[in-house]
Amino acid sequence: MSLYVLFDIGNTRLKWAVVESHQNPIDRNKKLWLYSGAIDTKLLHSPEHSAELAHYILQTVPKPDAIGVCCVAAEECITNLRHLLSQWSDVQWLRLMGDSPFSELRSLYENPAQLGADRWAGVIAARTLSTANSLIVNAGTASTLDFLGANAVHHGGWIIPGLGLMQSSLSSNTARLPATSQTEAINGFGLSTDAAIYKGCLAAQIGAIQSALHTALEMRQPVDRIWIDGGNAKNLAAELKQNNLFTAISIEPINGLVLRGLWAWLLKEVRQLTHEYGQAD
Repeated sequence: MSLYVLFDIGNTRLKWAVVESHQNPIDRNKKLWLYSGAIDTKLLHSPEHSAELAHYILQTVPKPDAIGVCCVAAEECITNLRHLLSQWSDVQWLRLMGDSPFSELRSLYENPAQLGADRWAGVIAARTLSTANSLIVNAGTASTLDFLGANAVHHGGWIIPGLGLMQSSLSSNTARLPATSQTEAINGFGLSTDAAIYKGCLAAQIGAIQSALHTALEMRQPVDRIWIDGGNAKNLAAELKQNNLFTAISIEPINGLVLRGLWAWLLKEVRQLTHEYGQAD
């Protein structure tokens, strides 16, 4: 049975998953991944920790038929990862870029090569899962919002500091505002400085999403679904579901949206390469 290994190398976290060839990216099963894991991306620069990761993967995962990579971190992260997995040097590595073609999808980005690969993977995943007008939110170190029309056209998006980055910037750039550890839901205004910082930063994230919905409505393409992934997805989704302004929209928090989009793209690439190889023979 064919196996595919997927790597999503983000600025903060490296996430990986293994899928079998008979599985389908459209499946919403919580136990979708045959194997999966995550580490801090910075540990790829640590010989000790990166060796542990490589040892675990090589000992746990049978040799795959192909490896898919999506990377928005430093280029050396991919180099280090390939070196660590040198036992798989004869396995084909396929890298998703912001301008990688995907059938049916079209992006209006002025320079698609500058589109973040993780954002494009999220768009691919959203199209794989639904044909509705969709807002794709990746709530990580940065929060990205991308609008995908039901006509399979990516209309671009926005990038803002993520929830954690907003909070830490207040602590780093002011004299009297503390670093906050607030993570639980807060109703209304914050009644402590800690709560005020957290709730204010969360409100800014929700405000950006609300503004994106308004922009899509002005385009006469109202958003039907909001897909949310990333480290802050749970908090954002909970806040959205409590807000009466979003009751008519399907809010879909989903783990591994980038991995799912990478997977859908990888399947098409493998099939295309197999077809071309067969014709060459």
